[in-house]
Amino acid sequence: MRQFLLIDADDTLWENNIYFEAAFEQFVAYLEHSSLTSVEIRAILDEIELANSRVHGYGSLNFGRNLQQCYARLAEREIRPEDLDTVKSFALRILEQPIELIDGVATTLEYLSEHHDLTLFTKGHPDEQKMKIESSGLGRWFAHTAIVKEKDRTSYSALVRERGMDPRQTWMIGNSPKSDVNPALEAGLNAVFVPHARTWTLERQALREPGPGRLLIIERFPDLRGVF
Repeated sequence: MRQFLLIDADDTLWENNIYFEAAFEQFVAYLEHSSLTSVEIRAILDEIELANSRVHGYGSLNFGRNLQQCYARLAEREIRPEDLDTVKSFALRILEQPIELIDGVATTLEYLSEHHDLTLFTKGHPDEQKMKIESSGLGRWFAHTAIVKEKDRTSYSALVRERGMDPRQTWMIGNSPKSDVNPALEAGLNAVFVPHARTWTLERQALREPGPGRLLIIERFPDLRGVF
């Protein structure tokens, strides 16, 4: 039976968070804090990102703003405009990174597109996400693309309603419990969890018990061929 497959992008189809982690490491080295460890600095940055994401959303540009705020809070020296520019540059370099597809993604998408209705469902800055989709070359396998500010129960319900999908035959596939699995299940859909070792800390949650929908856990994206 033909299914509706909603598929996440960042860290499901291609590597993403590894570049943000590299930018953070550059930030820590530049900050040179006398007492705080990288773990403690990361915790403070997480607080800033959590608060700002509700207003500004996600993406490299917003990450740059968050790094600047973190630097202004923690710097133990005079805060100069050029320092803030340098900190922001760590995030802007993320935009220069080539798209690195996760193993087996392209051939698996080709197979799935022949048997099911595929929608690329992602969150973040629209221009940045569109650029990555175009650079990836994967857009041809999707019948529809939806980019939203936040992937929550409301956005899932709206997408299903707008696209005329049957929730019982609709699956969300992704690496994030917070954005991919749990809200999809809350909206009455099915979900497939594809773990990624470097998933962003703020996207990690305990997997919730499904309601009317089913929850499947696979090891690798190509394993979808055995499910669908």
